[in-house]
This record gives sequence, C-alpha cells and structure tokens, in this order.
Amino acid sequence: MNLDTIVYTDDSKVSTATVTLLGFPVVVEATPISYTWNFGDGSPALTTSTPGKPYPSKEITHKYMKRGTVGLTLTTSYAARFNVAGTGWQYVAGTIPVTGPTTALQVREAIPVLVDPGR
Repeated sequence: MNLDTIVYTDDSKVSTATVTLLGFPVVVEATPISYTWNFGDGSPALTTSTPGKPYPSKEITHKYMKRGTVGLTLTTSYAARFNVAGTGWQYVAGTIPVTGPTTALQVREAIPVLVDPGR
C-alpha cells in the first residue's frame, strides 16, 4: 500500500499459427499492439503500448491506496492478419482483445520502523 507495484507481462510476442481451410494452408498472425491493465481497486484502467518490464524497471506501476484483496487483469489487444496459400497478407479490421485470467493480489501496509543500529 502506498508503494509502486510493478506490473508486466512476458506474453508479448507475435503469435503465428497455420491451419488448413478448405484444403488451403492459411497462416494467421496476431501482433500485440496495446495492453490494458485493470488493477481491481476501482481506479481507471491503464492502457500502454508496451508490456512493461520486471524489477528494477518501473516502466508500468500502480499505487494501491487501501489494504485488501484485489484482482488484477490484463487485456491484450492484437492486430491480426492472414495469408491464404501464399497469396499475400490480408489484414483483419480493428483489433482483437484477449483478457487473461485474474491474478489475486493481497495489498498490505508496510510500516517503517526506526532502529538504533548500535543496539
């Protein structure tokens, strides 16, 4: 509580899959273009263009103001395209949002204590 909580995702790479449709190979590619973080405490969601980085980076942070249990969720929006049998890429209009599972966080309060190092 009252400290920066660092958030990031490792799942930020382009995904590619090949499927067969009516006998033709179709390559489908999804590229993450934005990340929307819902911190679960009633604050506005935060949308970023990057996936963040782990500690010690503080690229994406949130400061919780109350103790309790919250549910953090991340929605990644993907731009998609496909290629049927090598005929060239076709782009899917708009983006495709995918929301991951909720991560439960226990927000606690840290209490600083001054000590005498000589004791």
